[in-house]
Amino acid sequence: MTSPRPAPAKVLWLARLERRFYAWRERRARRRGLRPTVEAFPGYGSQSWVRVLGRVMIAPPARRRSSRYTGVRGWRAFVAVPVGFARVRVDIDGVVHEVIADRGGVIDTVLPAALAPGWQRFTMSVEDEEPTTTRAFVIGQDVRFGVVSDVDDTVMVTAIPRPLLAAWNSFVVNEHARQPVPGMAVLLERLVQQHPGAPVVYLSTGAWNVAPTLARFLRRHLFPAGALLLTDWGPTHDRWFRSGRAHKSENLARLASEFPQITWLLVGDDGQHDDEIYTAFTATHPANVAAVAIRRLTPAEAVLAGGRTVVDDHSAAAVPWVAGDDGAALMDRLAEHGLLHGR
Repeated sequence: MTSPRPAPAKVLWLARLERRFYAWRERRARRRGLRPTVEAFPGYGSQSWVRVLGRVMIAPPARRRSSRYTGVRGWRAFVAVPVGFARVRVDIDGVVHEVIADRGGVIDTVLPAALAPGWQRFTMSVEDEEPTTTRAFVIGQDVRFGVVSDVDDTVMVTAIPRPLLAAWNSFVVNEHARQPVPGMAVLLERLVQQHPGAPVVYLSTGAWNVAPTLARFLRRHLFPAGALLLTDWGPTHDRWFRSGRAHKSENLARLASEFPQITWLLVGDDGQHDDEIYTAFTATHPANVAAVAIRRLTPAEAVLAGGRTVVDDHSAAAVPWVAGDDGAALMDRLAEHGLLHGR
């Protein structure tokens, strides 16, 4: 007697509606003669594989910019049409792979590759369009230290938890109006300099739509280059919106599994759930945590962010757990624990 087949997962009606809407927009864009392109994002990998990240989209025609142009409004990143299930060619060191984007056009896959440590370049293309050059940071086998950093209110002042302000920052504010958290670029750069070959991973609940804006922000304010791990804001098969906390927790666990030899400095803030997420990760993966650094929001930022989360007492933690108002304060606290040398 055969066992009954499991019932197929019920797909949330909103997810089906979103997909139909995107398909309608894609048809309209193609009738206008527009073609899809690959927006590639920096990834990471080992000397035997690479995690390839990107998104297939049909972007609106570029407008002529005046000499007084000073930046990009956030909403422009959200008007491109994602192309679901597109076939993408990935050329890594002369070896061509074909991968399939997800229904939101996102590419997140692991491909075999024999690459030297450091930043390595490769190309991605769709429908015989001009290839897009991207890169991934290859982590050497002898590397034992890395940095995972939150973005919102950790390296960039955004007050993202408050819905209306989050929408304002994402859709309206000129990207040049965003401000870095004082001292954080120096802190991360010092860590990279003192740990040659160390990877930096920017792990955020922000949407993939803002990845190009975020990358330009990090370059402009001299943050060390690193992989971007963002998410898709749209509905899943069983929920209205993706869980940002699950996104962070799953990627931390993935890094621990992919690089069991590395201990990570986890950098976050007390305006969202970083303390809770890092506490859980430290409890389950103590051998993979070098220390935790929590940036305390200013009183004004805490008000805009809807308050602070409760930070637990970590005095008995197995790893150093420090807090400070900015990058300079965190540098001092980390130096006290021997994780940074000099100022």
